[in-house]
Parts: sequence; C-alpha cells; structure tokens
Amino acid sequence: NETGNHIARTQSYVRLLATRLTNHPRFRGILTPTYIETVARSAPLHDIGKVGIPDSILLKPGKLTPDEWEIMKTHTILGSHAITLAEKDINSSLDFLTHAKEIVRWHHERWDGSGYPDGLSGEKIPVAARLMALADVFDALISKRVYKEAYPFSEVRKIIASERGRQFDPDITDAFLAHCDEFEAIALQFGIAN
Repeated sequence: NETGNHIARTQSYVRLLATRLTNHPRFRGILTPTYIETVARSAPLHDIGKVGIPDSILLKPGKLTPDEWEIMKTHTILGSHAITLAEKDINSSLDFLTHAKEIVRWHHERWDGSGYPDGLSGEKIPVAARLMALADVFDALISKRVYKEAYPFSEVRKIIASERGRQFDPDITDAFLAHCDEFEAIALQFGIAN
C-alpha cells in the first residue's frame, strides 16, 4: 500500500510542479499540456530499477554500508536499461518511454553535479528528471521508512529550501516553496499522517 501511495503522491507532485512552472520563462516552451501529462504518466516508473536490488538492501532497517549504497545506486541504470529493452521489444520510441527513461536514469542527479549515476549538472539534467528529483525527495522526507522516521512538513520545507541551487534546480525549488500547502494537501490525501 505504501509503495502505491508513494507512486500516486510523486506523480501528483510532478504534475503540480510542472503546472506551476508553465508560465516561467525558462520552462514556457517545454512544459506544454502534452509534455506535462506524458511526464506525469511516466513518473510512476522512477524506481522501477529497484526490482533488481536485493531485498536485504531495500528493506534494511539501518544505514546502508558503502558497498550496499553502491548497489542501491545501480537502480537508476537497471531501470534505464529495462526501459531501453522495452523500446527494442516494441521497435519504437514513444514519448512516454523517452521521458520515463530520463526520469529513471537521472532523478538522482543534482543541480551542482554531485549526483548519480552520470554526474550531470544544471540544464544538462532533463527537465522531467529535475521535477522528479524534488518530488521524490519531498516524499522520502515526509515518509516513515524502515530506516528513518518521517520529518514534519515545516522541517522538510527548510531542507528543500537549503538545497536550492545545490541539489535542486533553483526555479523548480521556488515553485515548490511557493506552493508548499498544495504539496502537503497531496501528501495528506494519499496517506501521509504528518
């Protein structure tokens, strides 16, 4: 149930972020209604590569060891490869799968270039992945996990604000901060008791 709620929440966050950025000069030409809908439909696949990660790592109640963390990080590559294989099977490239592959591979990249798996920075990170990065981190922070307690919304706002221009695209961060109440409403709607 929690995985399903996480998927519904992150999909809704991505759609909300993109919608709130449609009139922003940097995104006006990209965030069309069709693009937003396609990216929102692709968002639930963001962690599909975790099917290739052992449960002993995925469900570990404590901190991961450095070796376990390296294995966990491979979920981005595993997921990207899985989507590439799906594209080969259908012998076609679909916008849905193109955006899904961007999200899956690069949603852990950081604006400052210190993310993984490819160390992309700034505008080199596809917009879909930048949207997903903030949505995924927001949801991870407000959610209780086997290895951590949930943070309160007020603390999460501060954490995300502190990562503006470091982990997250500054303009996407500003859109999130300007509409925090809407993100919190989505979280509450889909099972977060914060």
